[in-house]
Amino acid sequence: MRGEPRVLVDATAVPADRGGVGRYVDSLLAALDADGSRLSIACQLRDAELYHRLAPHAHIAPAAETVSTRTARLTWEQTTLPRLVRRLGVDVLHSPHYTTPLANSAASVVTLHDATFFTEPALHSPVKARFFRAWSRTAVRRATLCVVPSRATADELTRSIGADPRAMRVVNHGVDPDQFHPPSPGEVTAVRDRFGLHGRPYVAFLGALEPRKNVPALIRGFAEACEGRTDAPALVLAGQPGWDEQVENALGSVPHRIRVIRAGYLPFPQLAAFLGGAEVVAYPSIGEGFGLPVLEAMACGAAVLTTRRLSLPEVGGDAVAYCGVGACDIARGLVDLLDDPARRSVLSADAQQRAKEFSWAASATQHREVYARAHFVHRRTR
Repeated sequence: MRGEPRVLVDATAVPADRGGVGRYVDSLLAALDADGSRLSIACQLRDAELYHRLAPHAHIAPAAETVSTRTARLTWEQTTLPRLVRRLGVDVLHSPHYTTPLANSAASVVTLHDATFFTEPALHSPVKARFFRAWSRTAVRRATLCVVPSRATADELTRSIGADPRAMRVVNHGVDPDQFHPPSPGEVTAVRDRFGLHGRPYVAFLGALEPRKNVPALIRGFAEACEGRTDAPALVLAGQPGWDEQVENALGSVPHRIRVIRAGYLPFPQLAAFLGGAEVVAYPSIGEGFGLPVLEAMACGAAVLTTRRLSLPEVGGDAVAYCGVGACDIARGLVDLLDDPARRSVLSADAQQRAKEFSWAASATQHREVYARAHFVHRRTR
């Protein structure tokens, strides 16, 4: 597009395991490139080939190997990235994960993914909470514009730290239907066999096993829901371990006859079968900035049980079931769905339909509008 700003996206903070932030950045970059953006991408050396494939029209600028640690990456961000901005002559720098250079000659767009560092600080490790609170405050003060993934996140940042609503843009995440779709029976069988279930039904959870995701309450609620059942499903927890011992303590209290499987990190190609093959996908989070696993499970045709905390109703709408965050609340929600196949079927159909409302193409279009606005504001105020 003539006159469109040249944009550099700093993808160096993307983790190797491609969790939620990684899927946001990768999917957004692919959609921006497909949409014709004037795009450059700074990335870790290990990701250069990936971004050449995802964004074949973009200029890829790999950073040195030393950015693989957080300290080295932050140092590179504050010293080398501003020089890269000047060398490439870009108009807008998009920092998609809270932090951004303090000295930057271009317009600055920063993505703030959630506000739970302020609203629920005890759910994060103290070091992490302090770090992201500080950078969130810095971003809302110094960035030209901030992108947030939900109205709930924008409202909480306004309430908690006085962020200017006029400087924030709500841009929902999307979901890739080629990656997240209802699985075939063969794919479901394969994923069940991977966990040693061999036809046994299961309840799925996908996400980091950290306090914010409320996994200990899910484990206790699941055990309560299985009391007296002769055909109890297994609970499969997929995700990286968290930073405290609450999950281990909850697992230690589960009766031996109830099966809980810690699947660890699942490769990306297996997620659709894992989510779509579950009787229920349970995601009883205490607070989310968006809730990408809920949307991805919906796209896979899962019956989803989640909470009404923060952004989750914006994603689930009427196409998911809701429960409270306590173990007893989760147990009731699970029992209701496990005992009602017809309702699960209705939720599955409704969820697939609603998931179509969230696309990375639409997200990319809205990001481009943010870049254009940030460029305009930056030029006007120089």
